[in-house]
Amino acid sequence: MVLSLLFLAPARARAATVLIVRPAAPSPAAAETLSRLHGELLAVGLAVDVAVGPDHADTRAWMRRAAQERALDAALEILDGGPLPAVDVWIFSGGSGEDQVSSVVAVPGAENAVEQLAIRAVDFVRSILIERHLGAPRAREPAPPPALSRREEPTRPSSSRPRLGVALGAAFLTSPDGGAAALAPLARVEATLGATLALQLEGAGLGTRPAFASKDGSATLARQYLLAGVCTCAPSPRRLRPIFAVGAGALHTSAEGRAAPSASAHDVARWSLLLQATLGARLTFLEDYELSLAAHAQLAQPYVTVYVGDAAVATVGRPTFALTLTLGGWR
Repeated sequence: MVLSLLFLAPARARAATVLIVRPAAPSPAAAETLSRLHGELLAVGLAVDVAVGPDHADTRAWMRRAAQERALDAALEILDGGPLPAVDVWIFSGGSGEDQVSSVVAVPGAENAVEQLAIRAVDFVRSILIERHLGAPRAREPAPPPALSRREEPTRPSSSRPRLGVALGAAFLTSPDGGAAALAPLARVEATLGATLALQLEGAGLGTRPAFASKDGSATLARQYLLAGVCTCAPSPRRLRPIFAVGAGALHTSAEGRAAPSASAHDVARWSLLLQATLGARLTFLEDYELSLAAHAQLAQPYVTVYVGDAAVATVGRPTFALTLTLGGWR
């Protein structure tokens, strides 16, 4: 966990605060717009907050009150309900004049329409804040407010970048028949594939070794596994969210035997194909850090049965259940 925190230590300085106002029940396109706006704003060094929009018609009064209470410089209101979302850009005067409101719309039929909508909205906000000496420098030149024409679709590459996450924690493993319970350290690496999905590499091992005994002797059991898969675990502005993952990899199981005086003992090891399904939840704090709790079901082929003499004392992978707790984050 200490290594995970050191990996994520560098912090970003922020010069202005922008509020993203989302619908109470966003469509998939609006949810993607929220995620991309959040990432673009962080990429240019702005502080970001997220709130659910007002449930009444007086949006201007709600925005003014939010600007005063949260000390906002700007707000991005996601408008849902059409085939593609739109974004209203609010620039607050801070009492020095009239607040500015401009609309940024997605171009129907354009490739990566939601992504381009987020880029243009953030560029517009940043260009206004730079004029007011509140913005932070960025390599990309600010774009003017977009028009509806396809001819004005931006051609520069997206600034959305893959993110890398690491997590460390522990896994508790048990099998329903045999009681081979063990505790093992766990490490996980993730890389985003988009707004929701991420590639995942997970491994556990070098943990406790349960022991089994009978009249013919005893045995200790050890296991390690490495899995690769995909999960719905990309960074999100939601503080608490469910996680689902599937993966496949390899399981190494070994048993060390100790025989009674009248019997002989030997050590055995076996490699198996391992499949895993995961259901859990993640709690986000300090923007980039996550605490994860998940339950896993593992199925090994072939599964492993440990015998001491003629007695089957433990079975691994038919199935095995695991509970994991990890702490990590993204950069």
